[in-house]
Amino acid sequence: MTGLEIENEKHLVLATGRAYPELAQAVAKELGIKLLTTTAYDFANSEIYVRYDESVRGADVFILQSFTDPINKWIMEALIMVDAAKRASAKRITVVAPYYPYARQDKKHKGREPISARLMADLFQAAGADRIMSVDIHAAQSQGFFDGPVDHLWAMPTLVRYVKSTMGDDTNAVMVSPDAGRIKVAEQWASRLGDLPLAFVHKTRSIEKANVAVANRVVGDVEGKTAIIVDDMIDTGGTLAGAINVVKEAGAKDVVVAATHALLSGPAVERLRNAPVKEIVVTDTVPVPEEKRFPSLTVLSIAPVLARAISEVFKDGSVTSLFNGAY
Repeated sequence: MTGLEIENEKHLVLATGRAYPELAQAVAKELGIKLLTTTAYDFANSEIYVRYDESVRGADVFILQSFTDPINKWIMEALIMVDAAKRASAKRITVVAPYYPYARQDKKHKGREPISARLMADLFQAAGADRIMSVDIHAAQSQGFFDGPVDHLWAMPTLVRYVKSTMGDDTNAVMVSPDAGRIKVAEQWASRLGDLPLAFVHKTRSIEKANVAVANRVVGDVEGKTAIIVDDMIDTGGTLAGAINVVKEAGAKDVVVAATHALLSGPAVERLRNAPVKEIVVTDTVPVPEEKRFPSLTVLSIAPVLARAISEVFKDGSVTSLFNGAY
């Protein structure tokens, strides 16, 4: 069957854009449904055409799009899909964005800059979205940019379970935040892994240039310990590689990295392939093609988290249970 139905005749439909259909297929499998068949193509001048091949009238439509490269194309496609669903009389439209686009541009560092994360929320709302669902938004307060419900999901339970299973008898570990701004997340990790001690990497970042940061030193004791570095995304890998090197230079026995979004742009793969790290664990919120994979990289599926959240929203249930890894 294409969708799920419950007693009060609510009807769930899951549609996907072309950016990462494999993830949508995995989510549909978790839900026990089929994806809505869709016709989508580009005109010769690169304009995008989308049409749903089946009726969505009165349906609870979830549009899943992973915003990967070329990100602006996939944003436009998602907006068109929302508009198409609205004009086809969908009852409620939820944009499922495992990686929220432009999430890093959530505030103004200097005059005359945009707040692009807010612009994304405005665009989805103007197109007709009633709700947004995303995983580990770069700044949690960005949820307030959208004038409607936002389901902010966590990859932490998935990542913590895996890291805990690989630690074995190693109790001599320390949680390391890659910068002072991520200490709160590191504290939550530390609590889930048995109240581990905390450390953080002091770094300086240029607001004049993108993807430029310098790791200076480690604040905290990592000598002789397994250092677990946690972050929300890996883009070019420069910041992370610097943090790994600084932690190793401070005497860490091993380094394990856990991150949600593996963007792996530009030189990231080369940097991390050669980094002195035991394992880098990420989720598949964006596609990680074979050419970007390397021996120390482990990719976990985020589909169970998305499927459970979609199911709870559809049934008007609780999404909070996901925070404790109950899926």
